[in-house]
Amino acid sequence: MNQELSVADYVIVGSGSAGAVLADRLSADSGSEVVVLEAGGEDKDKFAHIPAAFSKLFRSELDWDYLTEPQPGLGGRTIYWPRGKMLGGSSSMNAMMWVRGFAADYDEWAELADDTWSFREVVKYFRRIENVQDASDADSGTGGPIVVSHQRSPRALTASFLAAAEETGYPVERANTTRPEGFSQTMVTQKRGARWSTADAYLRPALKRKNLTVLTGAQATRVLFEGSAAVGVEYEKDGVRRTVRAAKEVILAGGAINSPQLLMLSGIGDEAQLRAHGVAVQQHLPEVGKNLLDHLVSFLGYRVDSDSLFAAEKIPELLNYLTRRRGMLTSNVAEAYGFTRSRDDLALPDLEMIFGPAPFFDEGLIPATGHAAVIGTILVKPESRGEISLKSANPLAKPIIDPRYLSDSGGVDRRAMLEGLRLCDALASAPALKSRLGNLIRPAVEPSTPIDEILERALQENAHTLYHPVGTCRMGNDDASVVTPDLRVRGVDKLRVADASIMPAIIRGHTHAPSVLIGERASDLIRNS
Repeated sequence: MNQELSVADYVIVGSGSAGAVLADRLSADSGSEVVVLEAGGEDKDKFAHIPAAFSKLFRSELDWDYLTEPQPGLGGRTIYWPRGKMLGGSSSMNAMMWVRGFAADYDEWAELADDTWSFREVVKYFRRIENVQDASDADSGTGGPIVVSHQRSPRALTASFLAAAEETGYPVERANTTRPEGFSQTMVTQKRGARWSTADAYLRPALKRKNLTVLTGAQATRVLFEGSAAVGVEYEKDGVRRTVRAAKEVILAGGAINSPQLLMLSGIGDEAQLRAHGVAVQQHLPEVGKNLLDHLVSFLGYRVDSDSLFAAEKIPELLNYLTRRRGMLTSNVAEAYGFTRSRDDLALPDLEMIFGPAPFFDEGLIPATGHAAVIGTILVKPESRGEISLKSANPLAKPIIDPRYLSDSGGVDRRAMLEGLRLCDALASAPALKSRLGNLIRPAVEPSTPIDEILERALQENAHTLYHPVGTCRMGNDDASVVTPDLRVRGVDKLRVADASIMPAIIRGHTHAPSVLIGERASDLIRNS
């Protein structure tokens, strides 16, 4: 990393899916000094690069290791929220799924913000971002910095799942159409069988520039102001508080948890909450931390005889990966998915189905004991809204995370999830899969248990986050929104937010792709302002 600076043109907080993009694009102007503050370390851990090993990073020093408040809708359980704390952020520990979402999702953003966020406009950014490759060793050398690949060694169980989808009445189609209506094998952000994060795609090439400084182990503690303008960031590194000033702009790219927390620590949020914690009010913006949206997933788990990723850590698979970059260790675990509706009157899907030929139980935190496969359902357009709030004014304390899963007053989310779990059972019962799957092991029930009870228990016992929190610094054209359509924080000069927190509505897809898009779009907005 480059030498520590006390002043720069741009100060970026966070080096994740959006922050790494900003670092690259803004430092491309050799006349601009750019400083990136990354609270975590470098992405050198081998498990940050071996695709199937991502869960081994959970609860490590490279993970923010968050827990939600107890969730009444999930039997009072607290839900573990892993978030990447290293170069590349969560793009260095996610499941590498490149799922853009629906064109209609971005058109919804346009209605809530302005037309520059419509699919017609943002698709240009996806073309700039994506370098789509096949599963061979060939590197096309064309396209964008994010390598989006077909899987190199998918399990035969995954082919059976896709065949079961067809038997259940769904088409199998290519991934990332503008309006997905069927099932697909997952496209992954991998290059030659290894993870390809935004640290790989954007940050590492940009570090060759003398005008880019990336500080690891540097946790931002507050934004500094003179009058109504942001003029820098205070941060802690090696136990010492330091500051870096921003001559042009401060850009927060810490994600849907850290960005609203830093705004509140800096005096931007609901004034009553800020005063309760002894934080001086810089700008009263009550919606900071509100509008928290997340994708909830639950699943049914089945015993299988073989062909699952349970064998991924065996010596033959390790050798296959090290010598050829093929085999089970190249798997992203969630090898196939598809979209469907919980009820017929919906214009667009509200559920995503997902398949993992792996004993991925307890989010990989507890070692598996045998071969298994999971079929899951994801609520991609939830009605429920949660909140991020301060636990204290200590910037090193974790915030309060309350997603309020399944809390909508009409019970729509719960009914949708149960319908999705019913479809999991239907897929498992289709001939192509039924012959491959053994007995149900999650939830652990007696064979005679009624299906409705099984589904209720699956929801209560198995549901957890799909790691897609968004919306806590929502963008909008209304005065209550936290940021304007050009991502400026309302009532504050020289301060923007550019990460998943600005999404005004959650997409029917996965949040990595639109977060990279936000980084690209923000870079253009900043350079053209």
